[in-house]
Amino acid sequence: MISKLKFLLMMSVFLLTFASTARAQTKEAELWETLKTGNSVALMRHATAPGTGDPPGFQVDDCSTQRNLDQEGREQARGIGERFRERGISKVKVYSSQWCRCLETARLLELGEVTELPDLNSFFNDRSTEEAQTANMREFIDSYTGELPLMLVTHQVNVTALTGIVPASGEIIVLRKTSDGVEVLGSIEN
Repeated sequence: MISKLKFLLMMSVFLLTFASTARAQTKEAELWETLKTGNSVALMRHATAPGTGDPPGFQVDDCSTQRNLDQEGREQARGIGERFRERGISKVKVYSSQWCRCLETARLLELGEVTELPDLNSFFNDRSTEEAQTANMREFIDSYTGELPLMLVTHQVNVTALTGIVPASGEIIVLRKTSDGVEVLGSIEN
């Protein structure tokens, strides 16, 4: 037989877990609503591409020299696009790093035409460009005046430099433009 104290402890854990899950679902719903506006930014790390960095001999214009999405990454990207459409977001303004794994992720989302933006390129192997690229991206985001939500598909190092967050593959950091730049509202994990 369960003692009253043990029962109360179990119920407390259950209620805390339930409340935490409910808050997380509410927060995610708020983030999706924010993404419907033109002053929001979906800053996304590319979908799953096994490994780290790029192999020796990497060339930006030759996918065979790069680390690329695997089947799981392709399915993940398609699924993320579907999540957008399920929430009433069928069209966004999409910019992508020129790396093949980012371009493929962006295209598989099927949320709009994909435009290459070199300032979204990874600086994982060359940190000398981090400060300039990050400043350029802040300026780009600040100057965006489109009516569609802005989607930026990039790399972990770029997301971290802009937000301080280390995202998982396919994770979306939701930003809102403010008079002082951008505010991190939260993330949508995939």
